[in-house]
This record gives sequence, structure tokens and C-alpha cells, in this order.
Amino acid sequence: MNNLINSAKMSFKSMAANKLRTGLTVLGIVIGVASVIIVYSAGEGIYNLLLGQIESFGTNIIETEIKVPSNKKGGEAEQESAMSLAGGTQITTLKIEDLEDLNKLSNISGGYAAIMSQDQASYGGTIKKAFLLGVSASYIEIDKSEIAAGRFFDEAEEKSLASVVVLGSNLKTDLFGDADAVGQSITLHKSKYQVIGVMKEKGGSFGMNFDDYIYLPLLTLQKRIMGINYVMYMVHQLKDPDRAAETAAEAREILRENHDISDPLKDDFRVVTMEEMMAMLNTITGALTILLLAIITISLIVGGVGILNVMHVSVSERTAEIGLRKAVGANYRDIVRQFLTESVVVTMFGGIIGIVVGVLLSWGLAFGARSFGLDWQFSVPLKAFVVSLLFSSAFGILFGIGPAKRAARLDPVEAMRRE
Repeated sequence: MNNLINSAKMSFKSMAANKLRTGLTVLGIVIGVASVIIVYSAGEGIYNLLLGQIESFGTNIIETEIKVPSNKKGGEAEQESAMSLAGGTQITTLKIEDLEDLNKLSNISGGYAAIMSQDQASYGGTIKKAFLLGVSASYIEIDKSEIAAGRFFDEAEEKSLASVVVLGSNLKTDLFGDADAVGQSITLHKSKYQVIGVMKEKGGSFGMNFDDYIYLPLLTLQKRIMGINYVMYMVHQLKDPDRAAETAAEAREILRENHDISDPLKDDFRVVTMEEMMAMLNTITGALTILLLAIITISLIVGGVGILNVMHVSVSERTAEIGLRKAVGANYRDIVRQFLTESVVVTMFGGIIGIVVGVLLSWGLAFGARSFGLDWQFSVPLKAFVVSLLFSSAFGILFGIGPAKRAARLDPVEAMRRE
């Protein structure tokens, strides 16, 4: 124990005697460790942000969305589906009849279907490009959205293809400013649509800001504007969330029968429970964290190479000192311990500073995200500190052992002659 304490003291003296060299070595470790902390903190922040957005839809729902059929299995099939949709492939088989059939399931209390589009909306001399969201009248009961003024459209208006709209809060401000929008008419797709309501501010979710939307009855958007008879997705509310997986399986069977599908690989839809969404979220954030950590490892290796070079220089500069120590009784183990301790002390010192810097930068990242309206919670998981300290100490040993052994093998007589 005394030998270890003495080695540590000598390490601090050596570091103090070569401040610039020590500082540059420590800097490489600080950057690497701080990056580890930031990655873990950002991963936690992104996970909680997305989890909050998923939970904002409610934990008692299942979602059905269109999917491009694939002959491949697993992740490749999902990837191909996403790429096909991004490439403009249209799936037109999901219909309102599917919504009505799923509504009959014993564990489903209600549901809505939706389709999205874009168009220009105008009022007076103001023209705005707007996202159009056509939904069933039951949307307002399931989606947890609230009305700030006026009302939402009802089932009778949906069935009659009524020319009515409900505005998102941002779009209302863009078109009407502080004036009352309810009762006024906007021009949409070269026709007049009466504003019957304004939504309360809701914010963004998965890259979509619902405050910029115009809400229309589903059939109105389908028939009057888009000229289609299909939907993009459906959301169903469950009576018993514990039976979500069972209900999703029943929904798949009904949709396969409706769409005349016998092979699950040919499914042109995807039914997802909240539990499955969270599992996918875990997989995505976990893979992203591992990828970033792999990149950061490179910077830590660069810092480790700096330690290796510094320790080799240190051995060369202190050859006479090593020879003198060996001449007065220091053995191979003593010399290895001295230089290895010096290497570990440098990296641990850099690791501690890196943790502090990483925590501060992570807090700054969370603060900046919140200033942009994101519900980003600052947190650094315990494993981030553990991984950081393990990384720094491991690199200290890994890159310090070579120079330490080289110093210990020096012949004392030859070493003292190099003074």
C-alpha cells in the first residue's frame, strides 16, 4: 500500500513538472470521456422525449397503418416497406370499412381513421401552405386534443361531406391574428370552408406540429379535395390495455380477410400496440447509442495513443532517474508500478474532468432543446459514469503498460550513463 501511495506521489510530481505535456494528454481523455457522457445523456433525453410523445397518444390504443407488402422477413421487410413508401409507393387498400369492422371487436371502444394532404389556405390577403388532416369525428374523443374556441365537427357533418374546418392554433394566428376565426370562412382548394373551431396549442410529435394543421371531416378531404376512398392509418381505443396483443392479433385476422391476404408476408398493413412501439423505441435508441459510442471509442484511442507517446518520452527523459532508482534497490515491479500509476493517474484525472465537462454540456444541450419547445429532460444515467471511468482507467493501463515495462527493463548502469 505504501509503495502504491509513493508511486502516486511521484506521478503527481512528474505531472506538475511537465504541465504542458500533461495538459495535452489529459485534454484527449477529457474530450473522449465528455463525449461518452453527452451520448448517454442525449440518448436518455431522446428516449424520454419520444416515450412522452408515444404516451401522449395514450397507452390504451393500437394503431393500424399502411405497409408495402414484402417477401422478406424481419427487419429487412420493415426497411423495404419504409423505403417503398418514401419512394412514392401508394397503398390504397385500407378503407373506412376496415375501421368499422375493427370497431366491432369486443375489446375496442372506438376508433378513427385519418388521411393527410397539403394545400394552400387563404383568408383575406393572407395565403399559407397548410397540412390537411382528414379524420373521423371520433378523433377528438380519442386523441386527447382540446378545443380552444368553437367546436369539433360531428358525425353528421362527416357523413354529409360538410365544408367545415377546425384550425390548429398556429394556423389560426397566421390567418386571423388576434381576431376571432370561428364563423369566418377560408378558401381551400378553390372552395369556401367555414371555420367551426380552433384547437388548443398541442405542439409537435415525431416531427409533425399539429398546431400547423387544418382538421377536416375525413370524407370531406377524401371526396372533395383528394378524390380518393382510402385512408393512411387508423387508431383504436382499447377497453382493456392488458389485452392489447390479443386484440391486435384479432385485428390482423380481420384485415387479412378483408384484403384477401393468406400469407402474413403479404400484409399491406401493420398493427402496432403501444408496447411494441416502446420496444421499437428501445431498439432504435439503443442501436444509436452503441453506434455513437463506437465512434467515440476512436477519439479515446487517439487520446490513448497520446498517453503512449507521452509515457515513452517520459521514460527517455528520466532514464538516469530510473537507473538511479534501480541502483539503490528498486526492482522491476517497482518501476512498472511507478510508470503505470502515472499513466492511470493521468487518465483518471482526465476522466474526472471529462465527466464534469460532459455533465455541464449535457445540461446545456437539454436547456437548449427546451428553449426550442422540446420536452427534453436532463438526466445522465449511472452507467455513463461507470463506462467513462472504466474507459479512462482501461486506456491508462493499456497504453501505459508498454512504456512502463520498457523503463523497468533498463540496465541501471547504462541508464545512469545517459545523464
